[in-house]
Amino acid sequence: MSFEFIKANINLDFVGKRKLAYTFSGILLLLSILSLIIRGPNYGVDFAGGSIIQIRFSGAAPIEKIKDGLRTINIENVSVQSIGDAKDNEYLIRTDANISGQELNRELKKVLETSVGASADIRRVEMVGPQVGNDLKEKALLAILFSLLLTAVYISGRFEFKWHQSAIIAVVLGGAVYFLYTSGVPMPYIIPAALAVTLVTFWVFGLKYALGAIVALIHDVTISAGVLSFLGKEFTITVIAALLTIIGYSLNDTIIVYDRIRENVKKLPKTYLGIIINRSVNETLSRTIMTQGLTLVMVVSLYFLGGDIIHDFALALLVGFMVGTYSSIYVASPIVLTWEERSKMKK
Repeated sequence: MSFEFIKANINLDFVGKRKLAYTFSGILLLLSILSLIIRGPNYGVDFAGGSIIQIRFSGAAPIEKIKDGLRTINIENVSVQSIGDAKDNEYLIRTDANISGQELNRELKKVLETSVGASADIRRVEMVGPQVGNDLKEKALLAILFSLLLTAVYISGRFEFKWHQSAIIAVVLGGAVYFLYTSGVPMPYIIPAALAVTLVTFWVFGLKYALGAIVALIHDVTISAGVLSFLGKEFTITVIAALLTIIGYSLNDTIIVYDRIRENVKKLPKTYLGIIINRSVNETLSRTIMTQGLTLVMVVSLYFLGGDIIHDFALALLVGFMVGTYSSIYVASPIVLTWEERSKMKK
C-alpha cells in the first residue's frame, strides 16, 4: 500500500479565492511599501559606506563599555552586535567612520582594552567608501530590475511564443532605464516608473503570462524587502543575493504551474480557463508542497545554525520562499485568468 502525501483527485478551489488573495496581497504590499518609505531600507556598510570591525575580547565585554571606548576616539555613530556564543566575547562593530591603517587599528585596540578591561584581538577590519557604497547600491537595484525584465521576456517567449515582441519591449525599457540612470536620475524614481510602464505595456500587448509572472515577482521582492525593513535588518550584498535567489525560486514555481496550464489548455480547449487553472494548480500541488517543505527545512537550519554573518540572508530567503510559493498559486495564475476574462468582456 503506497502512501500519498496529496491525494491524486484533490480539487481545491484556488481560483474561487482569488479576490480574497488579491485583498491579502494588497494589504501585505501596502504595509511593505509604507515600511520602505517610512522606516526606509537600513543600508549596511556595503551600500552606505563605513567600516566593519570584528573583535574578540579575552573576558566579558559589555556593549556600552565598547561604545564608551569608541567615543574617546570620536567614533559616535556605531552599532555593536554580539556574534557567536556569549562566552566567546566576540563582537561586530559597524560605523560610518572610515577606519584604516595600522596606526589607527593599534589605537582602536588600545582604547577598547582600556575601556573594557580585557585584552582584545581585532580579527578583521573592512572599509567601504561612501561613493563606492552608493555605486554598489545603484548597481544592485539595477540588477534586480533587469532580472525582472529578462524574466518577463523569457516567460512571454516560452508560453506565448512572442519572443520578438517581448524582446523589443525589454530592449526599449532597458535602454530607457540605462539612459535615465546615466543621466543622473535617482534610482528610487527610475525603478517604480520602469515597472509601472512594463506592466502597462504587457497588459496592452496581451502578454498575459509575462504579466502574471512579473506581478508575482514584484509582489515577492517587495514583501520580502518590506519585512526586512520593518524588522530593521541591514540591506547588504548578501541580502541582495537573497532577493535575486527569491526571484529565481518564485519563477521556477510559476513556470511549473504555467507548464501544466498550457498542457491542459491543449487537452481541454473548450473548457473554462478558471477550471483549467484550478486543475493545473491541484495537479502540481504535491510537488510544490514537497519541494517547499524540503527547502524550508534547509533555510530554517541555515537561519538557526548558520551563524550571525548569514542570519539576514537566511531570513530573507525564509520570507521570500514562503511568499514566492503563495504568489505562484494565488497571484501569477489568477492574473492570467483576470486578463482573459476582461479581454472577452471587451470583445
